[in-house]
Amino acid sequence: MYFAALLARTEDGWEASDTELDDVETLSDLADLAREATPDEDTVLVLIEQEDSWFGVVRIDGEEDPRIYVSDAAAAARSSYGELLLTDELLGREPGDDDLDALDLDGTEDGEDGEDDDEGGASGSAEAVPHGPVGDAGILDDLGVSEKELKSLSEDALNEIADALGASEVLETVR
Repeated sequence: MYFAALLARTEDGWEASDTELDDVETLSDLADLAREATPDEDTVLVLIEQEDSWFGVVRIDGEEDPRIYVSDAAAAARSSYGELLLTDELLGREPGDDDLDALDLDGTEDGEDGEDDDEGGASGSAEAVPHGPVGDAGILDDLGVSEKELKSLSEDALNEIADALGASEVLETVR
């Protein structure tokens, strides 16, 4: 079970709307959805929570690239919604690393050796997803949630973030 909401910062304060992520396939799709939430180039936060096991914050400021924070990358990697946020860049991988792991680069021509290497590479890439937070922990610094506070949030993280932003009432209306 997941919960996702958009918080758009406007002249009048924060406006919230719940959102379905079923039609969102990429981070770019998610950013476009967030930008549609406000007619101006205001700040929009996408808050995603999955069964109190992880949460993510995506911040879109106008046409800038999205900034992302995920509380537990390993837990998020097991979720299709988390996979949207866990880009190669966020995980510190070069784009296409998975393709390189599948190649037999050890110089042997024995197919069995290559298969063993592929299996080792696959488990190695799965282990490359760290347990714990990844991304821009300073994503909400200018909005009143410090890096230290963000990293220490409890299982009620989205409500705590909304409270710090002064948006708890509007978030509660879409929960």
